[in-house]
Amino acid sequence: MDYIDYIKNPWPWYVAGPLIGLTVPALLILGNKTFGISSSLRHICAMCLPAKIPFFTYDWKKEIWNLFFVFGILIGGIVAITILKNPDPILINPDLAIELAKYGVNDFHGLVPVQLFSWESLFTLKGLIMIVVGGFTVGFGTRYAGGCTSGHAIMGLSTLQWPSLVATCCFMVGGFIMANLILPYVLSL
Repeated sequence: MDYIDYIKNPWPWYVAGPLIGLTVPALLILGNKTFGISSSLRHICAMCLPAKIPFFTYDWKKEIWNLFFVFGILIGGIVAITILKNPDPILINPDLAIELAKYGVNDFHGLVPVQLFSWESLFTLKGLIMIVVGGFTVGFGTRYAGGCTSGHAIMGLSTLQWPSLVATCCFMVGGFIMANLILPYVLSL
């Protein structure tokens, strides 16, 4: 097995988990920085918008490292879907495949089902709800909670922040409600 074939396979939890966990102390020790992705949108807006909007009036240059981090995620995603693309279908639980087939979802060759996430499905009611309404809801929730799941669940919990515990519990409850109650209804449209 060559190196490219090796890295195409998912990393086991006992490697990926500690690497994510070590991000927190590394950021704190090396630069007194906190981890989170959603704040990068604010930094981009502060760069591009005039300084007349108070929310975007701050020294965004002190947080430029975060934009490099997000750029690295973007480059990593591009590398993952081009160079490291695995031609094998995504393996899912057979019971889940049967349940998804009831909703017309049966193509598991990509990272996401084509029947739900494609340009053609975007212009359907189901696609509009899943992609556009879902995107705005995630964006609103992130701003309302004062951060995203990575910021609260990884950084906030590890530094024992009470608001992060509340936010993470709300993220989990919202995820359970979405996956078990709302998503089956939307998929049946």
